Amino acid sequence: MERSLQLANRSTHQDFILLGLSARKDIRDGLFVIFLALYLLILLENMLVIYLICSHHELLYKPMYFFLGNLSCLEMCYVSVTMPSLLQSLRSCPCHVSFTSCMAQLFLFISFIGTKCTLLASMAYDRYVAICHPLHYPLLMRPQVCWGLALSSWVGGLLVSVIKTTCIASLSYCGPNVLNHFCDVSPLLKLSCTHVVLTELVDFISATIIFCGSLLVALASYVAISRVLIRMSSAAASHKALSTCASHLLVMGIFYSVVLFVYSRPRHIKSTDLNKVLSVIYTVATPMCSPILYCLRNREVHAVLKKTLHLC
Repeated sequence: MERSLQLANRSTHQDFILLGLSARKDIRDGLFVIFLALYLLILLENMLVIYLICSHHELLYKPMYFFLGNLSCLEMCYVSVTMPSLLQSLRSCPCHVSFTSCMAQLFLFISFIGTKCTLLASMAYDRYVAICHPLHYPLLMRPQVCWGLALSSWVGGLLVSVIKTTCIASLSYCGPNVLNHFCDVSPLLKLSCTHVVLTELVDFISATIIFCGSLLVALASYVAISRVLIRMSSAAASHKALSTCASHLLVMGIFYSVVLFVYSRPRHIKSTDLNKVLSVIYTVATPMCSPILYCLRNREVHAVLKKTLHLC
């Protein structure tokens, strides 16, 4: 009897409550318009990048732009997982989301985060080969290798997501199930009323493999690049080589620094407002800035964009 009452109590709390960025309706309405505009802008930016790369062979068959196209596709998927929940929580605060929908969102979110980590590491490796081994670049970064790196990034993120989501979905949630504007690993673990040590261990190991592993690959690549740049006799050549890495360094620095702070900050820092601000930064700001940072100072992208506008 007691067991059945416990199960009944748990079943009544399977919906999750998503908090909006503000409790005031007038502020929520303004934020809804702003974030809807940002969402459309992110989609437009990344679709433009993908179109320019796919429609111009001089970009499509270069590894750097091949990975950039993958990144733009990923950013569109990534923001389409998190932004609808944010917009929904702004329209109806608080809003309720079913357990199944929350787990589906969590699965896609983890998958895309893992893919982004490994994809950024692949892009760092591409820059390492281009600068440190320029004569072997066509061989080391031939199309088969690029496709293999991209495919392993997507599949790796998917596999990690299957493991982590399965563990989290097996937990019980007794309420109150209050979350920020989307379903994430850490908040869900805190809400669980069952033993989570094994799940936390799985989360830690998978995060170490994907996040720390990709970060170490990227850092090792840029350490090797910096050594080559220091040994270059020509300042102009060094500046030209560094300029090809600047955009990736900025995007990678913003992404990794925010995610590291979100998931590894001291336990005594538990400000809900801070959590929301940081969530907005790495779910909205980074997808919006990536296409701008990659294309703002890129002469090849400028050239194909002018060509496209001229044809129109």
